[in-house]
Amino acid sequence: MSVIDFFKMEAGAKAAPVPAEKVEKTYKRLRMQTFLAATFGYALYYVCRLSMGVMKQPLIDAGLLNATQLGIIGACLYWAYAICKLFSGFLADSSNIKRFMALGLVVSVLMNFVMGILGVSALNGGIANSALFIVFAICWAVNGGAQSMGAPPAIISLSRWFPLRIRGTFYGFFSSSHNIGEGLSFVFVGMLVAALGWKWGFFGAALAGIVGVVIILLFLHNSPESKGLPPIEVLSGEAEEKTQLTPEQKRAQTKKMQAAVIRNPGVWILAAASAFMYMSRYAINEWGTIFLQEAKGYDLAGAAAIIGINPIFGIIGTVVSGWLSDVLFRGDRKYPAFVAGLLESIALALFLFGGPAKWVNILAMILFGIAIGVLISFVGGLMAIDLVPRAATGAALGIMGLASYAAAGLQNVITGILLDNNMVDGVHDFTYAGWFWLGTAVISFLLPILNWKRKQQTIE
Repeated sequence: MSVIDFFKMEAGAKAAPVPAEKVEKTYKRLRMQTFLAATFGYALYYVCRLSMGVMKQPLIDAGLLNATQLGIIGACLYWAYAICKLFSGFLADSSNIKRFMALGLVVSVLMNFVMGILGVSALNGGIANSALFIVFAICWAVNGGAQSMGAPPAIISLSRWFPLRIRGTFYGFFSSSHNIGEGLSFVFVGMLVAALGWKWGFFGAALAGIVGVVIILLFLHNSPESKGLPPIEVLSGEAEEKTQLTPEQKRAQTKKMQAAVIRNPGVWILAAASAFMYMSRYAINEWGTIFLQEAKGYDLAGAAAIIGINPIFGIIGTVVSGWLSDVLFRGDRKYPAFVAGLLESIALALFLFGGPAKWVNILAMILFGIAIGVLISFVGGLMAIDLVPRAATGAALGIMGLASYAAAGLQNVITGILLDNNMVDGVHDFTYAGWFWLGTAVISFLLPILNWKRKQQTIE
């Protein structure tokens, strides 16, 4: 079996037809398993992605890396992610999503484990600082490429298993996976780093990723057809059963739709908005902990705990957002997205300029988390897939991912340079970095206004 054959969607479509009287019960059971596997599997992807976020200050304190080097290492992940996610999105549209998603997490686990081993060697003097920087950058770039294999198959699973009338609701629930993963990163990994040293953050993330691989392999199902069920359009009553297309016809149809998505200006407008939103989002995820330590005097455990509040409350934003837009706004996401963007900017300003009081920073992270939860769900994905046909979901997500994570990587480099070039008495001055973060947040919620009158793309 070739690598291409291993990932073909048809490879999973060999199950015997489910008896008519069992179709509904089987469909609902497998649909829920797929939803939970996608949600928790992707949450554990995030732990393997954000493990570096709580290790910055210990690495700087140990004299192993500086802020600029850490920014470049972080950017390597995001830039590799951005490039690879474009291809992953297009490939995942016609792939066996179980195999696709599991393989990416396996590679991500390996990179975290390798970096933990390198950390042990560096602390024992077995590797020079310059070499550590280069090898970390390479490993983190490979991790970024692997991470790109998580979101497209997970979201495509929702498109393949859920009818349009409730897709927004379950997409909102799924989007909490980001927040669950971020919370685990800051709380679980933060505790490990504080107690045992920074290298243990990588080992803990690798262990979490192994759990994710098992969940995906056991409970993520490729498509209703792969389990002997009718297509989702028939199960949901959206369309009558039609003559089955051959695999070649399906691929030709998908490519046609993907090409049309590339030419859709609405998708690119949302991609730009998501790019600026991801800059502000990952500014907090990557630099929020060290900001609280250096600018406000918190210790590592306390700083990580406060940043960890943001993704926990983000669950509220993601869960409520999909249901609210489906039920109250009847699938119209633009107004709640605008309000959430405004709230994110207010919360970020409070965090940056509100002083060291614990309640102020906790409140800022609560508001920031809720707002980002809504924005990840809407601007970061759902508003784009609402504009395109179901068969081209992965293509739209690929474009969104390319823009979002290229911007996240750029933010990491810019922030690192701003910090290393603005120091007072050996401590980083966050003034310029803070205004940079806030500016990206404001731009991100203004751009989607250009799409307010745009309708879903139709392709003949």
